[in-house]
Amino acid sequence: ITPPHGLTITKLPTKGSLAKSNTARATLLVVAWSGPNFWYGVSLAVLRGPLRLRPLSDASLPILFAANLSFLLYLIPTAKMPSAAKEKRLAKKAADSKKGKGKNDEPQVDAHGKPVADDAPATSDAKLDEVKRLADQMDKHGISDRVTTGVLASTPSSKDVKITSTSLVFHGRVLITDSILELSFARRYGLLGENGCGKSTLLKAIAAREFPIPQHIDIYLLNEGAPPSDLGALEWVVKEAENEMDRLDRLAEKLLEEEGPESPVLIDLYDHMDKMDPATFATRASLILTGLGFNKKTIHKKTKDMSGGWRMRVALAKALFVKPSLLLLDDPTAHLDLEACVWLEEYLKKWERTLVLVSHSMDFINGVCSNMIDMRARQLQYYGGNYDSYHKTRSENETNQMKAYAKQQDEIAHIKKFIASAGTYANLVRQAKSRQKILDKMEADGFIQPVVEDKVFTFRFADVEKLPPPVLSFDDVTFSYSGNPEDDLYRHLDLGFDMDSRTALVGPNGVGKSTLLRLMTGKLSPTGGAVTRHTHLKLGLYSQHSAEQLDLTKSALDFVRDKYKEKSQDYQFWRQQLGRYGLSGESQTALMGTLSEGQKSRIVFALLAIEGPNMLLLDEPTNGLDIPTIDSLADAINAFNGGVVVVSHDFRLLDKIAKQILVCENQTIKTWDGTIGEYKNYLRKKMISSGAV
Repeated sequence: ITPPHGLTITKLPTKGSLAKSNTARATLLVVAWSGPNFWYGVSLAVLRGPLRLRPLSDASLPILFAANLSFLLYLIPTAKMPSAAKEKRLAKKAADSKKGKGKNDEPQVDAHGKPVADDAPATSDAKLDEVKRLADQMDKHGISDRVTTGVLASTPSSKDVKITSTSLVFHGRVLITDSILELSFARRYGLLGENGCGKSTLLKAIAAREFPIPQHIDIYLLNEGAPPSDLGALEWVVKEAENEMDRLDRLAEKLLEEEGPESPVLIDLYDHMDKMDPATFATRASLILTGLGFNKKTIHKKTKDMSGGWRMRVALAKALFVKPSLLLLDDPTAHLDLEACVWLEEYLKKWERTLVLVSHSMDFINGVCSNMIDMRARQLQYYGGNYDSYHKTRSENETNQMKAYAKQQDEIAHIKKFIASAGTYANLVRQAKSRQKILDKMEADGFIQPVVEDKVFTFRFADVEKLPPPVLSFDDVTFSYSGNPEDDLYRHLDLGFDMDSRTALVGPNGVGKSTLLRLMTGKLSPTGGAVTRHTHLKLGLYSQHSAEQLDLTKSALDFVRDKYKEKSQDYQFWRQQLGRYGLSGESQTALMGTLSEGQKSRIVFALLAIEGPNMLLLDEPTNGLDIPTIDSLADAINAFNGGVVVVSHDFRLLDKIAKQILVCENQTIKTWDGTIGEYKNYLRKKMISSGAV
């Protein structure tokens, strides 16, 4: 025992399941208690040193040996690298599975009956349950893979939430340790952090009430679309609103019975129910759906006939309509076009309840958020203001921290030099002891730490051979999926792209921006006219659905190694390839279904770079990427000596890279004479004049 630091475990059991497990690649979670006092400890390297337990409850007493001291030990295995022998077995298994491949489904064809390139998801139907379990962060028994701690410090009846001793562990990896989760009512928080730091995992833990959040605070997490059904978009949103009113009625009756009519929670509840106003459900739901891109026809389309992106919009409409006390939005703009992004930004600016937003669009965060939460170094750090304000404040804090660190290091060096030179003179020895006490106090208080620089991740697309124009041209191109003129998406297009192109395609969803990219690649053929490609042109398509081509039940390392067997079977080679795109350490060996969307996107970019295209077609490339990575992507595009055509809802990316802006609408394509910022202002003014916001 070393009071007041508590108990230190220096020896673990040598028998039973703990010894049989691969403890060198596991996480140990220990919970100890004695009477009303609790402590916990987490070790990422179980056998490599002592584990110090820290207070979990409000009590600050040190742990003492006592007859009633109890422990719970959880051993959480983590992924490990295969041995050389296992590599051979994996290679043999891959070869055997290749021989036993089943027949493909009947291929898709375009209007001329020509086959469309295979876009089937790499994850088979047989594995979908496993993938859903990984996405939901559940184990095979349906129990959460997350481990959380926290103590409610705010008043139980308050609309504000403050939870101390907040910790979060996922798959043996500590994401947050001994921090504070604090959400004040009516604030709009932007949740920041690098890809894979655990932002989505934190939102899921909050939504699942794995932290002690009072029950009167209703929570809605938008992370999946409306379910397929026979209900139209409007009908589904109204029905969900009616269900929410029924739930609020039942809750009000319960509160009235248990706490009486003067309950502050009940008063707030009645106020919220009055504002919902069932008589205006259909009208207000229509306005929200229209703002998100639905028209008079699609607003009544059955959700079972919608794509995943449109069902996500329906679910977003429900979230905005019912206005939960705590709304959690995880990258809500991922499935929206520029116009819908502008509408959502204007709508959320006026949000009057608590909002926690994960978004990788700096432009969007700046417009919406009143506060920032930075997930950094396993802590939650809070800042007032939008992203620009956060960036300025953080830079100033880090500058001051480095000055204080340098000053303290100079002071420490001076003290140590004095102590070393004190010799045996009595007077100097007394002074040396006094200086040593100063050093000891510094250490007890904690030395000032240097600023840890953000990991600078850089994309790079290999230099390619320059091709003379014309490289890619559309000559009088007309296209419809059915082949019928009345269904034409485009008519009589004449366009050209070359190795210097930096072209942004903008326009509402459904006008055919992604279709245009597929016409470029040859996955679709025009119903009239011709698309001409240079004989040496090699196109690389990054699709917003590219992550579906990943087998999420495999690790990234195994997936790329199996996909490109002819290039190399050496694990170290593929580690380097993935590392170039910011995927390192355990993220290379973890199942891809457990990775964040941004990490999956990095894998797709690594695959794209391996192919070595000389023209890039990028369809929503920023989905899931963090802000520094998007900046790195912009730099890589600007440095690339091939052509680039991009579809994106990220105004900041387009502002950095686009030399030409093409607006797709009304079955044709027109050049926008202005900047992307001017185009955004044009969309905003159009909405305001039409009364959409």
